Amino acid sequence: MALLPWRKGIVIKTEDHTHDTRRFWIQVPELDSFDFAPGQFVTLDLPIHEKPNKRWRSYSIASWPNGSNVFELLIVLAEGGLGTNFLFDFKNITVGSELILRGPQGVFNLPEKLDKDLFLVCTGTGIAPFRSMVQHIKANNIVHKNIHLIYGCRRQDDLLYYEELKELELSLPGFHYHPTLSREHWMGHYGYVHPIYMDLCKNRQEASFFLCGWRHMIDEARKHILEMGYVKKDIHQELYG
Repeated sequence: MALLPWRKGIVIKTEDHTHDTRRFWIQVPELDSFDFAPGQFVTLDLPIHEKPNKRWRSYSIASWPNGSNVFELLIVLAEGGLGTNFLFDFKNITVGSELILRGPQGVFNLPEKLDKDLFLVCTGTGIAPFRSMVQHIKANNIVHKNIHLIYGCRRQDDLLYYEELKELELSLPGFHYHPTLSREHWMGHYGYVHPIYMDLCKNRQEASFFLCGWRHMIDEARKHILEMGYVKKDIHQELYG
């Protein structure tokens, strides 16, 4: 498959979401509609290095297809990260700034038929592709079984799209949102993501698992899921970092 061309994107809005994450809305003027599958990503070519492959940074699309030429990225400020420090500096990127991008890319997509329980397991900004998937399911009235979004972060201040997903839990039948905090006790789950899906799957129902986040979480989740009796084809993953 030929590589997609590099295109010009225009930042039309930015918004700080938490103390270290920012939302970027990007328009692609040359297209009437920026078409993508929920779960895909775009690659930005940032002027941070002489070598092209050291300039490229990939981010999952956090919005869902709506027929427009605008999409949203949710980006966390990485300590010492050249790419994110460039993007978070208002001297570089603000409303009206241009970004060179390629995409959409990636095969981290929903199956054609949602005829099994779906477990979306993520940490940090790994929630972005799952927000896209679940909102897409709602917007298009896609028939589905149970959907469990299991999301781990450290503290309440780190929760991403919290109010939106709580409201979605009320408006989308079969959707269940399970946020958990590893460094702060609160009214919800405390600890890591793994005990949650392990408990929900104790009856070994048919299920598909989508994992998104850092390697350690994904490796541990794969180990647990296989030990529970599921097979490799039941597991789909998108590694961050």
